[in-house]
Amino acid sequence: MPEYEDISPNFRNALIQKMKTKVPFWKLLGMEVVDVKKGWAIVKLPYSDKLAQPDGVAHGGAIFSPADAAVAIAMLGLIDKSESLLTIEMKINYIKSVNEGDIIAEAKIVHRGSRTAIGEVDVRNSKGELIAKCLATYMIIKNRT
Repeated sequence: MPEYEDISPNFRNALIQKMKTKVPFWKLLGMEVVDVKKGWAIVKLPYSDKLAQPDGVAHGGAIFSPADAAVAIAMLGLIDKSESLLTIEMKINYIKSVNEGDIIAEAKIVHRGSRTAIGEVDVRNSKGELIAKCLATYMIIKNRT
């Protein structure tokens, strides 16, 4: 893994806590931030039956969600307090199904421009096997004050 710059410990801890307790979608699914640095993050989603398709494997959305979330978390260390983010496009290739353990998304920001950013994501199972590969484009929005 390339070296990524640490974010401040206070920001890191507040971010992890906020995502765990204050974001309804994250709470619904059970997603959590495992680690975060500037331009890099890992988000984990424990597999459960509520994420399954009728055939007993994870729904594609259950794999997509931590991938999308990981890019957003990786970006938070690269934007100013006066900016926010919005997913504008995401492509995912599903490689392998998962029906147990954790769904682990590792995002790396490969480009950060003034208005857009691009993140690559490897999604793996608990055994470290690649289950999906993603490419996401985010819009960087200047907040009005």
